Amino acid sequence: MKFFSLSLKKSILLVLIPVFLILLLGSACSTGQKEKTQARRPNIVYIMSDDHGYQAMSCYNGRLNKTPNLDRIADGGVIFTRAFVTNSLCSPSRATLLTGKFSNKNGLYINRGGHNDFDTAQMTFPKLLHRAGYQTAMIGKWHIKSMPVGFDYWNILPGQGQYYNPDFIEMGKRKRHEGYVTNLITDFALQWLQQRDTTRPFLLMMHEKAPHRPWMPDTVTFHLFEDEQFPVPGNYFDDYAGRRAAREQKMSVIKDMDLAYDLKMVDKEGEIKTRYRPYIEGMLKRLTPQQRAAWDREYDPKIRAFKEAHLQGKELAVWKLRRYLSDYLRCVASVDRNVGRLLDYLEKEGLMKNTIVVYSSDQGFYLGEHGYFDKRFMYEESFRTPLIMHYPGFVRKGKINALVQNIDYAPTFLDYAGVTVPQEIQGVSLKPLLQHNKPPAGWRKALYYHYYEFPCEHFTRRHYGIRTDRYKLIHFYYDFDEWEFFDLKNDPHEMHNLYHDAAYGRVIDSLKTSLDSLRRMYGDTLPDPAYISK
Repeated sequence: MKFFSLSLKKSILLVLIPVFLILLLGSACSTGQKEKTQARRPNIVYIMSDDHGYQAMSCYNGRLNKTPNLDRIADGGVIFTRAFVTNSLCSPSRATLLTGKFSNKNGLYINRGGHNDFDTAQMTFPKLLHRAGYQTAMIGKWHIKSMPVGFDYWNILPGQGQYYNPDFIEMGKRKRHEGYVTNLITDFALQWLQQRDTTRPFLLMMHEKAPHRPWMPDTVTFHLFEDEQFPVPGNYFDDYAGRRAAREQKMSVIKDMDLAYDLKMVDKEGEIKTRYRPYIEGMLKRLTPQQRAAWDREYDPKIRAFKEAHLQGKELAVWKLRRYLSDYLRCVASVDRNVGRLLDYLEKEGLMKNTIVVYSSDQGFYLGEHGYFDKRFMYEESFRTPLIMHYPGFVRKGKINALVQNIDYAPTFLDYAGVTVPQEIQGVSLKPLLQHNKPPAGWRKALYYHYYEFPCEHFTRRHYGIRTDRYKLIHFYYDFDEWEFFDLKNDPHEMHNLYHDAAYGRVIDSLKTSLDSLRRMYGDTLPDPAYISK
């Protein structure tokens, strides 16, 4: 009986042990498969600066400055040579990024007044990623009146934000922080990364204030570009022949750039009186005694030299451009250095292999081309934006020349995360381009653009238009009706309006047809929304 009992027990064990092992191995395989699946969901780091023209990135041309850390992203990934925006203005561009939709669909047309509230009830790609299990964070310049939605953590600048000792709104609580804004944004981003849940994929949106006007550099960059003889663009003294809207604007470096606010000529004697001097004086009051001492050591000699020189005419015009570029590029240098800090962390923690790193700007910017600063126009320097991406093993290195637009970012992130792209998104995923470095069959042949904010400070007329591989057609409307047409192959700097040239008649007619088709496709049936007319 005893022998039978022992034999029975052994028999049961012999049966149960293999079953247990099979279940255990099955569970392990299941867990391993789940972890493997999770690991394939990439982290996403989206870095966006404000008003950073592609001309000021060495991976694009290196004509003005060096950006070694941004080049690290480009060298290990891809450079989009023809990336554009839908509406070259800060708040509308940010709404387009979040929704993948044009201004007429996301409801944010302009910056001005009460019209830059963003309807947070609508779909955004951070919301969708959050629902799919991503942990999400938004840090830096938000510049939309509505507070962020769809983020586990957010810490944003109110409005435009300040360069020195800025206020931040962290999860609804406002607090002032001592330091320089670009450094602080990176500090907060790194702190969040260090405290995140390491078992889940993440989306980090790190949005810089720099290099937005009035281009107040960090004191540690004052040694850069000292007395740099920057090249003057060939069309800096553009006479705007045949281009009324281009002529009737208020974004001229020569005529409209403020000596005190923009160029830091805030003399102690108060002799340099300008429209915007009170604004820069208010900003300077935020500086600590140590910061102000460094600031005065930098700018007081420049102010004295300027007052003694009595510059006029062309000499003054060139001095203004170079003074502007010096501070602008110093702000870019701070962005580049802090991008390096973030990349160093990702590399140190072994995150680079499974992280999509993207750098872009909310739009392009004029660095003296056509004599301009600012953006808004559909001309290349403001319409076009830098865009570089790094995702080792999943994107082919090199340059992508296809026409892409900022409506494409949201579907791209969703596509890589394995999240279904909603039909309401008007952009298309860039994943096929990134994998093959060439456009797939049926890729877009033309881009649509629409700018709405007028009247405004810079007096840029409302306009919409179409850009193809070779041609650009722009329609200015509202207070006057005028068309501009450019052959970009023969006139890349857009100096000659050929709209009335009979030799291009058929091309222009064809472009008008395509422009109407794009407007209908994107649902832009009201070129002049009623509330903007008020």
